[in-house]
Amino acid sequence: MTDSYLDERLDRDVAVLTLNRPAKLNAMDVATRVRLARAIRRYGTGDLVRGIVLTGTGRAFSAGEDLQSVPSTYDEIREAFATFHDITRAVLATRVPVIAAVNGIAVGGASEITLCCDARIGTPAAEYYQPENHRGIIISNASSVLMGRLVGNHAMRVILGSPRIDAEEALRIGLLDEIVAPEALLDHAIDTVAQWNSDPRTTALHLGLLRPRPEDIEAAFAREDDAARQAWESGAFTEGIGGFWAAKSTAPTAPETSNRDRSRL
Repeated sequence: MTDSYLDERLDRDVAVLTLNRPAKLNAMDVATRVRLARAIRRYGTGDLVRGIVLTGTGRAFSAGEDLQSVPSTYDEIREAFATFHDITRAVLATRVPVIAAVNGIAVGGASEITLCCDARIGTPAAEYYQPENHRGIIISNASSVLMGRLVGNHAMRVILGSPRIDAEEALRIGLLDEIVAPEALLDHAIDTVAQWNSDPRTTALHLGLLRPRPEDIEAAFAREDDAARQAWESGAFTEGIGGFWAAKSTAPTAPETSNRDRSRL
């Protein structure tokens, strides 16, 4: 399925799942999210691989939701939320470690996907950005629970203030666990999986003990879904997305930069 922008390969008994839409900073549509959840479930049984590494192609991990195919009805919002939530469900149900190899900026829903992974390893170019509060969009993926679990009282600032958080700050507050050189990122993530899953029997048990409880995750999903409904009914969602596109249409065209393309964020 080339239209879902997800590549799958095996490397040393580890599944490497790569978001591959670099021209749009690996922005994810519904089809990509559905396939990603299915791939995580397929590899997550432990029958085929020792673990899973999720990463992106090019300068970005992912720009999150593809705002060019943004939901235009509440039913479409519910579907979009459901496909984001299902990735979290899939990750937390695996019997193998799941590591996010954050090669560049992770925006919105893509940032949130990394929160349910068992580790987040980044390069110096890694960056977190949660713009939802200023775009009329509600956070998803149970990040209302997972963000605070990782970064404590920094969660309010990250979500409400929407700052861009560079790799060093992400490491300091707990969004990243390690920073490695770009050329070492995937190898280090794969090596970490191998080290952690030396005995699949006990690793699976420890994953179940250390990860959030399913009932807490499902409660977070329900609260986020209700908040999304209220944002839609209030007009905040429509106005926020409209403002985003209006700002883009009036912004001057910037020259291409060597580190990352901000124009789609």
